[in-house]
Amino acid sequence: MAHIVIVGAGLGGLPTAYELRHILPKEHHVTVISETPYFTFIPSLPWVAMGLTSLESIQVSLQKRLQLKGINWILGRIDHLNPQDQKISFGEQSITYDYLIIATGAELALDAVAGLGPDGYTQSVCNPHHALMAHKAWQNFLLAPGPLVVGALPKTSCLGPAYEFTLLADYVLRKQGLREQVSITFVTPEPYAGHLGIGGMANSAHLVKEIMAQRGVEVIENVEVTAIEPNQIHLGNGRVLPFAYSMLLPPFRGPRFVRQVPGLSNQDGFIPVLPTYRHPEYASIYAIGVVVEIKPPEETPIPLGVPKTGQMTEAMGMAVAHNIAIELGVISAQPVTSTLDAICFADFGDTGILFLANPVLPDAVTGKRRRAVALSGAWVSWAKTAFEKYFLAKMRFGAAVPWFERLGLKLLGLSLVKPIKVEISRDISQEIS
Repeated sequence: MAHIVIVGAGLGGLPTAYELRHILPKEHHVTVISETPYFTFIPSLPWVAMGLTSLESIQVSLQKRLQLKGINWILGRIDHLNPQDQKISFGEQSITYDYLIIATGAELALDAVAGLGPDGYTQSVCNPHHALMAHKAWQNFLLAPGPLVVGALPKTSCLGPAYEFTLLADYVLRKQGLREQVSITFVTPEPYAGHLGIGGMANSAHLVKEIMAQRGVEVIENVEVTAIEPNQIHLGNGRVLPFAYSMLLPPFRGPRFVRQVPGLSNQDGFIPVLPTYRHPEYASIYAIGVVVEIKPPEETPIPLGVPKTGQMTEAMGMAVAHNIAIELGVISAQPVTSTLDAICFADFGDTGILFLANPVLPDAVTGKRRRAVALSGAWVSWAKTAFEKYFLAKMRFGAAVPWFERLGLKLLGLSLVKPIKVEISRDISQEIS
């Protein structure tokens, strides 16, 4: 009998829990620990900030659903991890595990620049609480519009929400007849807009710059925010931008309990993994999603994080569930790894861009992907809405990746996982590339 503990109930943790419970016999126990009683569809938080949807509409209550599925549920924040004793502590409680899957997402480094974040002078859409605060500030902004500054700081691992927020703001302001009263400036550490932390994708740079120009958005590239004061943002190139409202994505780092364990993570708290997403040194620990260390495909003048999209995160979780089942002797198969294929919808209100990458990271030798597509149109906005509804339905009914979803991906020439080579042994900790 094994006890598998998953820390985090987001885009990675919750589907992984469902998949493990589906694969493993009942004598194996699955426990989910989360700081929040709800699953939140994080990609829709820019809509919440803009008042285009409610937070409640993109959330799923977890406790009863998980218990009905035979999954143990604990509401709590991890304070300490002891990998030697295979024990985690939260508050005055602690539990032991046979396997630990870290799926926490990122901690926001709001201390990177003084004045950053809702407790300072800018807003964020990186978690539900921040999105609600951003919405309240946005409502006040609409009563007294002025300069709007949107962007990201170095080491932000997902730049998509900054682009979405910028163009959703333009969309909302135009609908309300306020656009002429608001200048919009987009500030990015990317060497060029549309780089996205992955060296660009197909014609992403052209599409992004074209729509920004059409909407009258000033784009400032390859620059970092150095200081934030009330109504002023200082840039590394010497410019000072006035603002009445600003949404800046902060740098990402791994959670504190991970950073406190010697050898578990890199200096920023991201966890190195083997192809199976097992830690190289701590054989009982796996990691999935944003907390995983993925090296950027190229060095940039200002450091960027590599995006781990929802599809990439879910694929990592499916790989981990499969590989743990192999080690427990439940299934007989080759271990697998994530393909890192991804479809990403960037919604801008009345239009959007679909990014399809196969895989997200270009080949280290050729610098190319097997396939990369960037398409724009109003249909992207509709598609993202449909996907949100579908994903929330999966989380409500307790499904990870149904057969018809796998079939749909296959028809698109995509897959979530692929086999990896290992030594002929059931102990898949002896992995080879």
